[in-house]
Amino acid sequence: MAAVVVALALVVAVLTLLVLGLLRSHADILRRLHELDGGAEGAAPARGPRTVGRDEFTTFPEVQAPPEREGFTESRDLAGVGVDDDALTVRVTGVEHRTLVAFLSGTCLTCQRFWDAFQKPAKLGLPRDVRLVVVTKGPDQESPAAVADLAPKAVPVVMTNDAWMSYDVPGSPYFVLVDGRSGAVQGEGTGIDWDQVKGLLTQVTDDASYAADLEARRVQKYRADDERERRVDDELMAAGIAPGDPSLFGPATEADADHPDGPTHEH
Repeated sequence: MAAVVVALALVVAVLTLLVLGLLRSHADILRRLHELDGGAEGAAPARGPRTVGRDEFTTFPEVQAPPEREGFTESRDLAGVGVDDDALTVRVTGVEHRTLVAFLSGTCLTCQRFWDAFQKPAKLGLPRDVRLVVVTKGPDQESPAAVADLAPKAVPVVMTNDAWMSYDVPGSPYFVLVDGRSGAVQGEGTGIDWDQVKGLLTQVTDDASYAADLEARRVQKYRADDERERRVDDELMAAGIAPGDPSLFGPATEADADHPDGPTHEH
């Protein structure tokens, strides 16, 4: 009987050691996972996708903000190689239309949605003054055969590394809307599908139209005020009232008589 008790005690001791070892290993694993997930409790969570402002070209959720634009200073024409291995240049500046430059990759899974959507450009709902151009990396970084297989027939596709550096593109898919007349970038950003990018494009277009309409109203008001002022001056001159005429200042007061420079007027 004593031997059985001793054996059971030994078994319990061994099991206790095993449980303690497992608990310690589990604690170490949790500590390491916690360190990888952001450190001590109370640390600020990692920043994820955010909605960015007008200058960064997005207005809807799930669109990632572009990074700080350090090297991108001005728009440039797109020059590279076409899908037929021919030299291809697409003008972006010095033209009357706007250009939506779509930076895509032949291996990006999200890009596939845009390649598919661009197969039928008539159904994209682009504004009449916006021309779509697709830009991929050069043949040294993209498969020309794969790009040729994905390329829409009615949309220009330019393979070039220079454009990605000139426009400081952070990755694909990425979109840049350029005004051809001024060369200014009206918006830039990324989305998960064409509906998001189209919504962005629509709002940017509406913002530009609103700004142009507001400026037109300001100019119209300025002209109306200027014409009104000239008309009043002409009527006064026709009545023999020149600038500085005493009748323009109302009746004089005793304080005016003591003022060396003539009538004073308090408002």
